[in-house]
Amino acid sequence: MVGRLSEAVPRRDRSAWLADPAQPAARYRYLVEVEGVPPESEPARTALRQIPRRGWAADILRKQDPRGFWVHRKTLYRPKYVATNWRLLVLADLGLTVRTPGVRRGVDLMLEDYGGSDGPFSRRGGEPHFCFVGNTARMMILFGLGDDRRVTSSLDWLADQQREDGGWDCFGRPNGTLDCWEALAAYAAMGSRRWTRKWKAAVDRGAEFYLERRLLREGRRRYAAWERLHNPVHYYYDVLVGLETLVHLGYRDDARLKPARALLKREMRPDGTWSADAVHPDLARGSNYSREPGTRPFVLERVRAPSKWITLRALKVLGED
Repeated sequence: MVGRLSEAVPRRDRSAWLADPAQPAARYRYLVEVEGVPPESEPARTALRQIPRRGWAADILRKQDPRGFWVHRKTLYRPKYVATNWRLLVLADLGLTVRTPGVRRGVDLMLEDYGGSDGPFSRRGGEPHFCFVGNTARMMILFGLGDDRRVTSSLDWLADQQREDGGWDCFGRPNGTLDCWEALAAYAAMGSRRWTRKWKAAVDRGAEFYLERRLLREGRRRYAAWERLHNPVHYYYDVLVGLETLVHLGYRDDARLKPARALLKREMRPDGTWSADAVHPDLARGSNYSREPGTRPFVLERVRAPSKWITLRALKVLGED
């Protein structure tokens, strides 16, 4: 799915472009996060009601099988990145909740397949992985299920499994990696007022892990893909993902974010917007995994053209800069 955007947006028209009712998910976020319109105001509520009816979310919902899945029921995880798991992650980011019938049906299937025990979320026949547990917990929180026992037990598990250095890692290595950001993002979605002492301790240690590394420093060489911007991000890390997570956790004013913020500012186009630099899987030299056979890349907007969603995310983390 590719949005139809012009190659440039006149700077004076950026606000109107972001607030276009044709994309109510972007309009809602612009009104509330950029303009500061109260979420309970009529313009914001109208945009929120329109999200499942028009634009990106509506396009995704139209492709859903009436039984609740995308592509097929055999597995909700493959093919990447168009099966049920990945579609729901995008819908969660776009602002939908289980009040939308299609989301409710998809979530019920996810809970049936991956949330059947009292432990953390886990794909059938496999051990729980930090990236999947964190992503699924965040998805469920955004959908309005933060109090579900499977969500809270997943957040407990993530805290218990945190590496000694404060990070997490999906590949069984003894040390954490910036690439495994999903646990921190799940705690961010839950919100600090709902953190237990265990979760807060995990957040404090995890945030320090990222800040010590300035959100980008890991290993001897720069990892080029982390310096490019993407949407959707699926389970991949980049500088904007790191900034979003740390800002959401309350670290906006930490001086160690400056290099990442400076990089993001340099990515801004002359028209005051940002674009997606690449489509995932965007695997640069040094990656320790490869593109899985059958992968089907998915985008909401054209690559290397002005992106409403990335622009909104960038404006949010840069604040008044």
